[in-house]
Order: sequence, then C-alpha cells, then structure tokens
Amino acid sequence: MHVTAARFVKSATRPAHYPAADFPEIAFAGRSNVGKSSLLNVLLQRRNLVRTSSTPGRTQLINFFILNEALSLVDLPGYGFAKVPLAVKNQWGPMVQTYLQSRPTLAALVLLFDIRREPRPDDLQLLDWLEQYQVPTIAVITKADKVGRSQWIARRKAIAEAAGLPVDAFTLFSAQTRQGCDELWERMQVALEQWQQRAVNLPINETIVAGNEPGGMPDGA
Repeated sequence: MHVTAARFVKSATRPAHYPAADFPEIAFAGRSNVGKSSLLNVLLQRRNLVRTSSTPGRTQLINFFILNEALSLVDLPGYGFAKVPLAVKNQWGPMVQTYLQSRPTLAALVLLFDIRREPRPDDLQLLDWLEQYQVPTIAVITKADKVGRSQWIARRKAIAEAAGLPVDAFTLFSAQTRQGCDELWERMQVALEQWQQRAVNLPINETIVAGNEPGGMPDGA
C-alpha cells in the first residue's frame, strides 16, 4: 500500500472521548507482547509511530491512528498481562466490549495470535464477543520468524483448531521480514468493501475501497 500520511489522533477509554467516526475503521487486538505494535508500525510504514514495549500490558488505552486521511486504524489495549494491578486488568473487558458495541464505522477486527502459543481463554472470549457483535474477524499469526518454516503448517493448524476457525482464515505474519503484509492488506480491503456494502448510508472515502492512488487499498504494502 502506498502510504502518504500516517498520524496518531488520540487515546481514549470510552465513547465520549473517541474521535469522530469520519472514516471506516479497522481495529487490532491480541494478548500483550503478541507483536501488535510492531505489526501496526509495518502497516503504517512508520518505524516508531506505535510505541512498542518489552513490558506486557504497557498499552492500556484505545489508540486511534489515521492513514492517508481515509482510514482509521485502532490499537486496542493488550490483554492477559500479569504484572499490572487487578483493577487495570478488570478495565480491559468493559473498555473493549463497549468499543465493539458502539463504534458504527468498525469494519473488522484483526485478532493476533503468537505462533509459539495456543489460544487462551481471553482469546476465545474475544472471539465470542466478535461473533456476538457481528464484527468481521481477520485472524493473524504473528512472529512467524520465531519458528522454522517446517513448523508453520503444524502451528497454524494447532492454533486454528484451538480457536475454532478454519486454517485458511489465518495469515502468517512477521514484522521482521514483512511476510504476510500484502495478504493482510488484501483481507482488510475485502473487509472494507463488505463494510461499505453494509453501511451505504455512512460517510466513506471512496478511494480507500476502490484502491485508487494516493491512499488506495492496496496493491502491496
């Protein structure tokens, strides 16, 4: 994808503080330390626009970014972190559930799984919410570079079975090698086109769906 501009908009914890729903929106979620910030920086083509941290649970707000003044990417707080107060852990569920329920321009959610780990109860709970609120889900297995190629098929199959999703629903991704970046953009494009069909009465920048330059979706990130 040709990125001409990418910027951070604001952080929020509840709908009253969200930015205006002016653009179609794709959100990103996953367990802490799953590689979500690194993936977003690859998509945004900015090295440090989304802050990365070796400390799980550092991102505890909903962070909104605008790409090409046409598409909103939303970084949801990581879950499953251990070294934070219980009160902070307990905020995650209501914060994310409210976002999923209330955001009218949400086209899809990209759910991340670490290739080295099986899905856990928090992952399955989020999948249940996505089904309940009818949010299209794009499943991504991150950190593909952390295991050998010979393990890719087996790990994808194990994660898919644990998550209850078809194997071909998953994109293998590596922020280090950019593997899977083009495929992820293609899946996001499909989700945006389907959202446009469902929400014909909502404002949408046509270039983001049509794939026109500049800022079109995508012919290769």
